[in-house]
Order: sequence, then structure tokens, then C-alpha cells
Amino acid sequence: MVFYFTSSVVDPPAQIYMGKDKFENEDLIKWGWEEDVWFHVDKLSSAHVYLRIPKDAGYTWETIPEDLIVDCAQLTKANSIEGSKKNNITIIYTPWSNLKKTGAMDTGQVAFHKDNLVKRIHVEKKDNFILNRLNKTKQEKQPDLEREKLDKQKSERASQRKDEKVRKQEELKLREERQKMDDVKHYKDVFKDDSAMSLSNRSGIDIDEDFM
Repeated sequence: MVFYFTSSVVDPPAQIYMGKDKFENEDLIKWGWEEDVWFHVDKLSSAHVYLRIPKDAGYTWETIPEDLIVDCAQLTKANSIEGSKKNNITIIYTPWSNLKKTGAMDTGQVAFHKDNLVKRIHVEKKDNFILNRLNKTKQEKQPDLEREKLDKQKSERASQRKDEKVRKQEELKLREERQKMDDVKHYKDVFKDDSAMSLSNRSGIDIDEDFM
């Protein structure tokens, strides 16, 4: 089971989701998307909370609006057995692509490829107003995460092929236009040369006739 929430503090609204338990966390780690950002309570057990940055949102994981980060952090804190009872905790977050998983790790455990890609936010205390707002949007689903990821990749490849086709058509059109311009320039140059020769010949004849 995966829990989905919608944060309306940004436009378009952002989707936040998390697994029900550590076993589903394994699937979320494996089948995450490039635009996903992972949140977790630092040094404590907690749910793995993900923010899926909307396409064309206008921000990256490094520039997530502060209100949206706070939403994710509050949800992460609330879904930590220890963290939910403590004040002044730290939430860490990083891109999904920075998560590192090896066979030697326990279920749900992760590390990072690059520590410098991990950011932190301090959470002083629980904010019930934020949590109530998010919980009103809560939905429980049992998605096929693998199929969703494969469908997404298929769609992206099709989009890339379409973009590449459009790019090649534009390049061909540009080459054709340049060729037409070169042909016109060449024609004008030839016409100019022919006109100059014709004028020179006529001038020679007129001079002779006047001399006669």
C-alpha cells in the first residue's frame, strides 16, 4: 500500500507519497522517478517520504519552494515513531537518483552516492494545521510501481523520438532555405556578370559608330 498526499502550497499542486512499511520502501527505492525527492528523519527511523516534482514546475530539488519543503518535512516527522514525539529534529532530503542501495543493507536501508547532495531542514515542532490539510488529501493505493516506471520510460522514449524527428525536419527546412538563398545569390551574380558583358559590348559598338 502506498499513501498519496497533495500539497496545494504550490501551483501546480505537488504529489507527496510514502510506503506503508519498510518492505514497500524497497519498491519505492527501486522504482522511483528521476524527478522524485526523498525525505527522511535524520538518524532516526521514519517513513520514506517522496516529493514528485511536477513536470515544468519551474523549480528543481535544490530550489523547492520553502512552504513545500515544510509540508514534506512535517509529513516525514509525523510518520516517525520517535521523531513524532520529539521537538527540534532534522529532516534530510536528496534526489531519488542519489539513493544508494546494496545487497548488504537491511530492508528499507539506504545510503547516498554523494553526501554533498543531501540537504537538511530543521523542524522545531509538529504543525497540526499543515498535517490536517495534507491528511484531508490522503489516498491509499496499491500501484504497480514497476509498470508505472516502465510506462513512463516508454513515454519518454517516444517523446524523445518525436522531438528528434521535429529537430531533423527543422534542420532540413533550414538547409533547404539556405540552399534557396544560395541559388538566388548565384543567379543574381550570374545575371549581373552577363549584364555587364552585354553593356560592354554595346558600348564598343556605339563608339565605333560614332567614330565612323
